[in-house]
Amino acid sequence: MSIATVSRALNGSSNVSEEARRKVTEASARLGYIPHGGARSLRTRRTNCIGAVLPDLHGEFFSELIRGIDRVARSHGLSLLLSCSHSDVDELAAALRAMQGKVDGLLVMSPHVDAEVLGVNIPRSTPTVLMNTRHDGERYVSLTVDNYGGARAMIQHLVGSGHRRIALITGPEENFDSAERLRGATDALAELLPGVHPQIVRGDFTEQSGFRAGRMLLASADRPDAIFAANDMMALGCVFALTEGGVSVPGDIAIAGFDDIPVARCVNPPLSTVRVRIAELGELALERLLRGINAAGGDTIAQQTLGTQVIVRNSCRAAAARLPMVDAELASSVVS
Repeated sequence: MSIATVSRALNGSSNVSEEARRKVTEASARLGYIPHGGARSLRTRRTNCIGAVLPDLHGEFFSELIRGIDRVARSHGLSLLLSCSHSDVDELAAALRAMQGKVDGLLVMSPHVDAEVLGVNIPRSTPTVLMNTRHDGERYVSLTVDNYGGARAMIQHLVGSGHRRIALITGPEENFDSAERLRGATDALAELLPGVHPQIVRGDFTEQSGFRAGRMLLASADRPDAIFAANDMMALGCVFALTEGGVSVPGDIAIAGFDDIPVARCVNPPLSTVRVRIAELGELALERLLRGINAAGGDTIAQQTLGTQVIVRNSCRAAAARLPMVDAELASSVVS
């Protein structure tokens, strides 16, 4: 049997007889032979591997995101190479350079830098999809969450429920998601409660920073009657701080977050939040990347925005002075 026939049989080619394929398969199993991926890549110019560079790999948000990416990768028989930039520009650049030649395409989430910085470290020949990354040009396919609209919708819900002293816990400075959520919240408050200036406490998306923010708000002379945190982990940390301080949630202070991570519905009280379909974001990003890898003309739709949904649970309760719902055009869908 020729080397070419063996190669075709191992690669699943159709122009091999079933008898020859059976003999090659049996011999491979007996000898413990495994095809060399690197050699196959030289022939096909494909690695069958996708690279994903994320700012962090810890926490439920990234766990859900990776789950979505992995689900699509497995369905296409692809391997996934993960790397973490630790929200550091230099580490991001190093991770991107390290993946060159090892992957067929890249998924990149980097909320701290813009697309121009990425362009220095990603070859133009490498198909790339950005997730929740600041992007002003047309070089990359980009998927973003409607951070701005989701934050506006949650503020509308809180104001419509009668809350007037609404404090905000933001994410890290220079973070794209954090900036858009803060912009959406402050724009909504300016429209719905003109002349009211919210308390704003800086966090870093961790539970610990939410806890610290909660203690600061407890100590303030003008306690809020509602708190909107820029993500669920900070909202949960804030709940712990308020509970430790003897404050009832939502009896004294209502709390809402953003993301709808799985644990949000399991805590006491269950957390009201802005739902992001996190796993779906990962799935769509990889599907868009594969479209760009496989299509000769590439993916022609540059940007796509995923909608959000306000989820009302027991951490929010209408204030005593309940007012009618305000301007309907601000509303996202609200689920109780």
